[in-house]
Amino acid sequence: MGKSSPLPHLSVPPMLPLLCLVLLHVSASWATSDSDFDTFVQCLTNQTKQPDTVSKIVYALNNTAYTPVLRAYIRNARFNASYTPKPVMIVTPTNESHVQAAVICAKQNGIQLRIRSGGHDYEGLSYVSDVPFIILDLFNLRSITVDIAEKTAWVQAGATVGEVYYRIWEQSKVHGFPAGICPTVGVGGHFSGGGYGNMLRKYGLSVDNVVDAKIVDVNGRILDKISMGEDLFWAIRGGGGASFGVILAYKINLVPVPEIVTVFQVQRTLEENATDVVYQWQTVAPNTDENLFMRMLIQPVTSEVMKGQKTVRATIMALFLGKGEDVVTLLGKEFPELGLKKENVEEMSWIDSVLWWNHYDNGTSPDVLLDRNLDSADFLKRKSDYVQTPIPKDGLELLWKKVIEIGKPGLVFNPYGGKMSRIPATDTPFPHRAGNLFKVQHSITWEEEGIEAQKKYLTQIRNLFSYMTPLVSKNPRSAYLNYRDIDIGISHNGTYEEGKVYGVKYFNGNFDRLVKVKTAVDPENFFRYEQSIPTLPK
Repeated sequence: MGKSSPLPHLSVPPMLPLLCLVLLHVSASWATSDSDFDTFVQCLTNQTKQPDTVSKIVYALNNTAYTPVLRAYIRNARFNASYTPKPVMIVTPTNESHVQAAVICAKQNGIQLRIRSGGHDYEGLSYVSDVPFIILDLFNLRSITVDIAEKTAWVQAGATVGEVYYRIWEQSKVHGFPAGICPTVGVGGHFSGGGYGNMLRKYGLSVDNVVDAKIVDVNGRILDKISMGEDLFWAIRGGGGASFGVILAYKINLVPVPEIVTVFQVQRTLEENATDVVYQWQTVAPNTDENLFMRMLIQPVTSEVMKGQKTVRATIMALFLGKGEDVVTLLGKEFPELGLKKENVEEMSWIDSVLWWNHYDNGTSPDVLLDRNLDSADFLKRKSDYVQTPIPKDGLELLWKKVIEIGKPGLVFNPYGGKMSRIPATDTPFPHRAGNLFKVQHSITWEEEGIEAQKKYLTQIRNLFSYMTPLVSKNPRSAYLNYRDIDIGISHNGTYEEGKVYGVKYFNGNFDRLVKVKTAVDPENFFRYEQSIPTLPK
């Protein structure tokens, strides 16, 4: 994950063998024999008419580079285990025709595709399956073409968020883009699932700023916004891309950023009025000036003043698209409990604020945003919730007791409001707009290897998630697609009823429209995985 948020990411429990059975109408006898491999490679060669390039982009199990290529973009250490199902081969396209050929040949050979850009999907669904599968790894498709005059950029799906920020910064010091905080996240998954970051209150989600796209459909055709049609273009802006095809690139609108922005970090433990701060944050953070984003981390820690006893610490990390004195004045009026002072804030350029959020030292070159930090993974599990009514103080005090009792999981509160409340819930598949005060990320990360450690920590985060039930959204208890969580439902057979269990939680009232789009563009359900969009019953 590299230098990311203080509470890292990704996941899939040891029950994985339950997950993926028969995800595709694929023959379980599809083996890794030389003849199978040769047949697939020959198909790729015939489709692309590029025999020299095909041999350089396909990695079979017996290739010495297979394991390094596989591990490079595994971002959750739980899926580096020897018992984790492995792909029969990895295809690493270097041009669009390779992607077209891979789709066509996978269909012809009855083999499932898993599509990976940055590998930051929390459940590893882009590189794990229990049926025979191929990884289509897009890391070579990473070009970024910035047009400052038009204030747009074309970004290939294998580019990282950090690379997007860097290429924009190369061209302009007063433009940016509203996407994630972690620089090694791949654009393909991030944008297609919604994509958010610390400018979402000002500019909305990444997908709210996508104006065109290119996708390879189930027939191997390359489609843009016009040729794919309004419904499919709607679906791949928040409904996930891998249910509908292979996203090649997105065209985005750049957004203006001030020459000087302000950041700050403030921490409070329970002994330092954290309860008052958290309680008031719930009202202020979603309703304050939309130029201000205040993320809050809730973590169990050991108290220095309480002689080693456990306590809870609330940490607020903030970006203000303006000057320091203005945010100090603003919060002095709206949020006196925080006690923000001029010495707490720091002014810098927007690109330097990207580095600050990733805990780089002052003066670090933006060049670090180009570092993909390959083969770097933590053991982790994430879950998500939405809060629509402020949690009362007595509810918070009980929550603190639970957090301390459980021991390791933390919570990340991300405020909504601002532009998020002004965009209709049906504009994109991402439905969590007006009415949501903040999103919660349940987070746990550990270092111990082995099944027993995994069971212990998964139990902890599930216990905290269960405890939060009365405090969060209901009917449905909503979840964020890009925080993939197989605990909330999986599809064994790709049926509508199975898909509806998790689909309604991710997409609320937009689920049925996604199903109709899926049925129209991929009626045989070729693009399929544990939490894909299902087709309508025949």
